[in-house]
Amino acid sequence: MPDTTSPRSSILIAPAAASLTASLGISVASVLLPMLTRSFSATISDVQWVVLAYLMSVTISIVSAGRLGDLFGHRRVLHCGLILFIVASILSALAPTLDILVAGRALQGLGGAILIALSMSIARDLVPTERLGTAMGLLGTTSAAGTALGPSLGGVLLTWSDWRMAFWLLAVFASVTLILSMITIPPCPRRPNASFRELDFPGTLVLVVALAAYALATSGRTSGIPVPPSVWMITALIATTLFVVVEIRAVSPLVPMTLLQDRTTGTGFAMNWAIGTVMMSTLVVGPFFLAFSLGLNDALIGLVMAVGPVVAALSGVPAGRLTDRFSARRVMGLGLAQTVLGLLCLAFLPRYFGVGGYVAALIALTPAFQLFLAANNTMVMINAPKEQRGRLSGLLGLSRNLGLMTGASAMSSLFVALLGTGDVVLAPAADVAYAFSMTFTAAAVLALMTFGLALYSQVHRSAEASNRI
Repeated sequence: MPDTTSPRSSILIAPAAASLTASLGISVASVLLPMLTRSFSATISDVQWVVLAYLMSVTISIVSAGRLGDLFGHRRVLHCGLILFIVASILSALAPTLDILVAGRALQGLGGAILIALSMSIARDLVPTERLGTAMGLLGTTSAAGTALGPSLGGVLLTWSDWRMAFWLLAVFASVTLILSMITIPPCPRRPNASFRELDFPGTLVLVVALAAYALATSGRTSGIPVPPSVWMITALIATTLFVVVEIRAVSPLVPMTLLQDRTTGTGFAMNWAIGTVMMSTLVVGPFFLAFSLGLNDALIGLVMAVGPVVAALSGVPAGRLTDRFSARRVMGLGLAQTVLGLLCLAFLPRYFGVGGYVAALIALTPAFQLFLAANNTMVMINAPKEQRGRLSGLLGLSRNLGLMTGASAMSSLFVALLGTGDVVLAPAADVAYAFSMTFTAAAVLALMTFGLALYSQVHRSAEASNRI
């Protein structure tokens, strides 16, 4: 068993590297899309599936990945995920057609789901309770660093090679992570008598259908599939209802309903979804304001947008240390209050102070996200039984991904509705600025509701504790 009293940070190298590799898998591909359209003579909607296939694959498999880790050992399943990621990266690098590349990315997403789900549960296994916040902050830092590094690394590779080199780079990252995990993560025994029969295959199948339908409904890109988003959303709702029925009756459910009924975990997942929605709005709405209201060129837009991930990478570990020192509940409240303030700054400062106001708002807002994530992840994981840690970390990843997908769809749709025209290129700069401000005011309202949910949950926990006394 690992020595959980050890102060050494080296025990977190492998989980941090796994988190970095998984986030690179998402971000590095985005900069490749223009070259892929030329290489395969494909449309933008077709090549976007190179990104979408990875995201969908991660989303639909992340809970099952955590469950596999609980059954067969977090270290062992992490190694399998890394090997799968390496194989998928090589397949993507050698892909002769766009369809094979998309298939390789979907397979890579399965490996990425394991890396995301198990990096958090392994950190919980290795780190003592009083340092768990710091560990969660470190994982947040590496995830943000991967998001920030991906486009720049991809851009550098494209200047002297082609798009295939990006996938060879991902294979190298995963290989190094595999070696690190073999060296630094202590062996852990599989659960006695664990077998695949304990996996909830009916529940997993229904959840896959629900999440895939939700991803298609929120993505707005179905690449030739003649089904409107409303039909996908109805399908997702029906499948979700069926999933709840299946899980209630299952002997060994994939997602025990008692987990969602628990005030700490259920509220944690709901808040994770809401803040994920808000976080995504900065990525999908911000560039339109910078381009069509402030008139920045592509290079400057990329530079301004990079401020968020860079600040996130710098603030993750301090956020975790604050969580350890002042308690997760206090830091979560601080993070949510700062999120509301930061979103209001983003809604109005850029309209009066231009690029400087936009950058200042990002500097105020991004650390708030990291404070919330470190505190919320700590609260959910701190008392998690060992046999539930993989599943809980998978559910945290799932709720965040669902929030990101919701934000990509809902916030961009709200922006377009406020704009009053479907073509942002033809809209006056003042109208773009107004739609931007109102969209982030709405995001601030959602963050304020999340803050209220956190306060309500804490009051009820305190009341329950008093009643027990």
